[in-house]
Amino acid sequence: MRLVIALVIGSIGGVGMWAIVVMIPVVQAEFAATRGAVSLAFTLMMFGFGLGGVIAGKITDRFGIVQAMAISIAFLGVANTLAGLSTQLWQFIAAYFLIGLGTSATFAPLMAEASHWFERYRGLAVTIVASGNYVAGTMWPPIVNWGMQSIGWRTTHIGIGLVCVGLMTILVLVLRAQMGNDTVHDHAKAPPPRVDLKLSTNTLTVLLSIASISCCVAMAMPQVHIVAYCGDLGYGVARGAEMLSLMMGCGIVSRIGSGYLADKIGGIRTLLVGSLAQGFALVFYLFFDSLTSLYIISAMFGLFQGGIVPSYAIIVREAMPASEAATRVGIVIFASVFGMSFGGWVSGVIFDATGSYGAAFANGVAWNALNIGIVVLLLIRSRMGSVRTGPGFAT
Repeated sequence: MRLVIALVIGSIGGVGMWAIVVMIPVVQAEFAATRGAVSLAFTLMMFGFGLGGVIAGKITDRFGIVQAMAISIAFLGVANTLAGLSTQLWQFIAAYFLIGLGTSATFAPLMAEASHWFERYRGLAVTIVASGNYVAGTMWPPIVNWGMQSIGWRTTHIGIGLVCVGLMTILVLVLRAQMGNDTVHDHAKAPPPRVDLKLSTNTLTVLLSIASISCCVAMAMPQVHIVAYCGDLGYGVARGAEMLSLMMGCGIVSRIGSGYLADKIGGIRTLLVGSLAQGFALVFYLFFDSLTSLYIISAMFGLFQGGIVPSYAIIVREAMPASEAATRVGIVIFASVFGMSFGGWVSGVIFDATGSYGAAFANGVAWNALNIGIVVLLLIRSRMGSVRTGPGFAT
């Protein structure tokens, strides 16, 4: 029941990551701004999302997920209202930074908290919670678009804030009741780390952060530019949007499947499988660009990459103390957000310099190779120092 509630919370609270994508054209027209200037709202939202994950993770580790979610709800309600009332573009952009802060608690801290609820099926639980982000990406865009057409983007923002406050408050209260008096997880009674990598928690956090940046730079190329790529090829942006939706839908399957796999073979091996598969799909983009092949490759990419980011949360929980899991997961997810932002930007820069996305895809393959190298290093260390402490873990 806790897991179901957490998934629904993530699906509702993740609205901020997708609403701005739908609203960019109308907001641009409202403020007579450039596309790049309005896109800063997305960039600042992602930065707030990453930074907030670290802050909310620290709050979760110290006070519990209920308190962290309460702060998140307040930010989402106030920030969406401010976005709707904004009279200048800088106010709108600032509001989206606050929306990112509010959204953050519904991802990394919630994944870390769910990892405490399960032992045997921990990997599956973490990836189910992480899927809330993709469910939001499937559910919210048509709702936001309908709202803009019916009541305008300003009122839609205010409505989003009210919906988030109302529904999420009820869900968090139900979650608190489900957790009983143990609203702050007793980390002292949590299972110890399953694998000993012979690394300090700081060193492991740095390595996972670099790996996260690397895989997400590679991941950003298709996710951020597939629509523009299809437009350049003459297929139209509508086809690219369909490919993006297909990619996200397959990503949900991938996330849940990777959790099942992680329970069988461990988080590090699951991350390696996902990273190798992602690199494989990126190579296909280099050689095939027909409409049919791009649909197939995009579906493959979604199936391969969806489970990568949640694998980092699983590894943190397997190799680090429970008392700092949410904070460490937040740091690594912050790194992944930076990788996505940088990857989307640098792919555009490479395209501008070369006039083609071929070099941008090759750049993604190179970053993906760096990720694979780090994961292989961790796998070697895990084979040397892994310890068995409970069911459901394979050394």
